[in-house]
Parts: sequence; structure tokens; C-alpha cells
Amino acid sequence: MKVGLKSILWSVLALVLLVSVALPGINLLAVPVVMVPLVLLYTTLTRQQFAIHMLLVLLFAFLINGPVSLILGFFFLVPAIIMGHLYRRRSVARTVVTAGVLAVLGQFLLEMVLFNAIFGISITGEMGNIIRDQVAMLQAQGLMPPSWTTEVTESFVRTVVQSIPWVLIAVSFTLVIVTHGLTRKLLSREGIEVPGFKPAKDWMLPKSFVMYYLIALIADLFVDSTGDSFMNTVLVNLIPLLRLVFTIQAIGLFFFIADQKRWSKAIPVLLAIPVFLFPPLSLIGVLDVAFPIRKSFTKS
Repeated sequence: MKVGLKSILWSVLALVLLVSVALPGINLLAVPVVMVPLVLLYTTLTRQQFAIHMLLVLLFAFLINGPVSLILGFFFLVPAIIMGHLYRRRSVARTVVTAGVLAVLGQFLLEMVLFNAIFGISITGEMGNIIRDQVAMLQAQGLMPPSWTTEVTESFVRTVVQSIPWVLIAVSFTLVIVTHGLTRKLLSREGIEVPGFKPAKDWMLPKSFVMYYLIALIADLFVDSTGDSFMNTVLVNLIPLLRLVFTIQAIGLFFFIADQKRWSKAIPVLLAIPVFLFPPLSLIGVLDVAFPIRKSFTKS
């Protein structure tokens, strides 16, 4: 298959995914992979060729779905160009993923600011109103417990709003990781080698992360969880992020043990499931970083 035909097919796929992102239900499948063809096109084409392909994709998307496709197109195009540029420079995987996450996260924050400045719409305020309306509707139908008061509702709204940064970071990270994983495999088929992450068995966080986690947990004991202080907002987002990081570290430990004991790779994958489902098990990752427990599993 000629490269020209391949680029056309990737452009068609980019158009289909971009249009699908605006369709409820289907967008759940389209969003995680929508940047893949964009990154592939930027990496394999010249900048002039990429610009022509993108102009055509955005034009047809606009004709099909209207301005919403243009907004979504530019949103995903920016991180895709950044990641594609770093792939062309053969940057390490950590650099590519970090830059991609920051680009997606930055756009999320920029859009929140623009919505507030241009349209006078506060995303956090609207989210709080939606929650209040839903709770009121459920209470009117008698589906809420009698102990659920207005104070409980406001506390729940406050927690949800304060957790928005954590949610945005998690979404940004997921989008970029999926894009990186798929794009790297597809580029390798084209003879373009892209550096990957270290094997899971070699993952190891700096010991300083343990200290950060302890400080956050101690601070959480003294900060009023019902308040709107900056420190409370930081802790609401920082602690889940650190737990996720140590969960990933625990999975790395499972792969290390499996490698040392010559177990099937399916075993650490299965062990990872309860760690993700039960956050306190992230303590395994904390212990792995804090203490040299891997030495006890090292081959003699």
C-alpha cells in the first residue's frame, strides 16, 4: 500500500472519529483514540502535507457537524502535534507523555476560563447546580434517605468541585497513554521506532515520593475537610494522585516478582485488578519504594 493512500485512509479515520466525538454514546469509544490518526499523520507526513490533510478533515467535519467539530478538532489537534513533533525528534516516552498530558490539561483549564470570560458560564457552578437539581428531584420522589440534608448536599457538591483537577489530570493522562501506546505500535509497523517506557518490572519511584505522601496524609488530619480552603483543595486532589502513582508502583513490583520467579505475565495483571479496586492496597507500592523488599526476590 502506497504511503499516499495510507495517509488518506488515516485522514478518513480522523474525520470519522472527530465526527463521532460529538455523538452521545459513540463518543465514549471515539474520544480515547481520536488523537491516534492525528499523531500518525504529523509523524509520517511533511508539515505542508499534514496541514493540507487537516484542513480537509476539519472542513468536512464542519460541514457534517458544524462549529462543534472545529472546536473539538483544534482541541485534539494541539496535543497531537506536540506528541508527533516529539516522536519525530525521537524523544523518550516520558517526555512525550508528560508534554501530551500538560497540553491536554492546559486546554481543559483554558476552556474553563474562556467559557467563564466569554459566555459567563462557570463550569464548576453549573456542575454544582446540576447536582443540586438531581438531588432535589430524587428527594421529591422519596428516593433519598431522610438523613440527607441540604448541608450534606452542599458538602457533596464541594467535594465534587474540589476533585475536578484530579479528574482532569486522570482524563488527560488516560487519553495520552492510550494514544502513545497505539501510535507507537502503528509507527513501528511503518519502520519508525519510537522509544517506549521501561519494562514494568523496572518501574521505581524516587524515595522522596514517600515523604510527600506522608506529609499529605499528616496534613489531611489537621485540615478541615468541610472547608473551601486552598489547602483542602490541594489535599483532595493530591492524595488520590499519589495513591494512583503508588498503585502503579505496586503493579511494577508484581511484574518484578513474576520476572524473578518466572511466572506467567498474566499473574501480575490479575494481581493488579484488586489493587486498582481497593485503593488502600497502594500501600504495597509505598513499601516497595521505602524499603528494599525487591532484594528478597532477586535471583541469587
